Amino acid sequence: MTSTNAFEIYLVAVPGLEPALLEEAVEAGFVDARQVEGGVAFDGTWVDVWRANLVLRGATRVLARIGEFRAMHLAQLDKRARKIAWGEVLRAHVPIKVEAACKRSRIYHAGAAAERVATAITETLGAPQSQEAQVRVMVRIEDDLVTLSIDTSGESLHKRGFKQALNRAPMRETMAALFLRQCGYQPGETLLDPMCGSGTFVIEAAEISAGLLPGRGRDFAFEQLSSFDKTRWAELRAAALSSVDEPQAVSAFGSDRDPGAVRMSGENAERAGVAGLTQFSVTSIDALEPPDRKTGLVIVNPPYGTRIGNKAPLVALHRRLGEVLKSRFGGWRVGIITADRDLAKATRLPFLPTAAPVQHGGIRVTLYQTGRL
Repeated sequence: MTSTNAFEIYLVAVPGLEPALLEEAVEAGFVDARQVEGGVAFDGTWVDVWRANLVLRGATRVLARIGEFRAMHLAQLDKRARKIAWGEVLRAHVPIKVEAACKRSRIYHAGAAAERVATAITETLGAPQSQEAQVRVMVRIEDDLVTLSIDTSGESLHKRGFKQALNRAPMRETMAALFLRQCGYQPGETLLDPMCGSGTFVIEAAEISAGLLPGRGRDFAFEQLSSFDKTRWAELRAAALSSVDEPQAVSAFGSDRDPGAVRMSGENAERAGVAGLTQFSVTSIDALEPPDRKTGLVIVNPPYGTRIGNKAPLVALHRRLGEVLKSRFGGWRVGIITADRDLAKATRLPFLPTAAPVQHGGIRVTLYQTGRL
């Protein structure tokens, strides 16, 4: 697999947000992208792998499909795994970790399957094994079909490299970016999160408006692969970063009744380089007012009973939020993410039909959004 040979690239999506990730991938220039189970796939080269990690805001991981074959038993898996040209992808001195998943297959023991593939790599290439390895080889066996992939991202792509301070039950950046996309958020549009927590929605909106790439401040596992070309990566990254045209005006606002959350959000925005494009304040829902004369998007991930304690006291909070938005935010759109339909209904806002629920920390949440109020 050279830098010019095409192979399948698989973008892992947050379950329920595959359509939004597909839209982003196509918009980013991966025009042949298609929605598949659990994510988005397209054919490309290693340069496309690097660029996907750098520019896509909604992908959880980027996997490179490096081999596929059928295996009915462990001995066959071992034999065929040894025929893969591992040296074209992996480096002999770089530790690896192999993980496996089996579904509807005669090879049903995932641990044994992972061990066979790991041994095949070590004995044919020499790469050592380590549970702390950044390079992860993923083995999927479904209906006796073995698919071998390399996780080219390393740490989950929601870890942009800037957020150190977190509040309770934080929204992941990848999810926030795709929810913003579903709400039709446009660069430079005024945005307000009245329960901003650690500032995820506000910072994502500011980065989108500034054209700041999500992967600009972190390392990736693909840098440890033999297919990695340091010079080409530097050129690609420099070209992508040089296209940034930072806006001058604040358009992303966050507020919270908790001074600690507001301080946390400001610190995270500073580390992300968007302190000048964001504004945070200690404000209760009762005191909430539009932060800008222009209309825009209010997006909020309020507490819900299954996430933080008892939901009963939250009904009044949602009702009051709805009253404030309807009375003071005429012309604005609203997006509310919640796991509880009753809490959404308590706002009495005119919600549009909802999309599929989304998995968030083991909880199924739904985006409820309105047209212009």
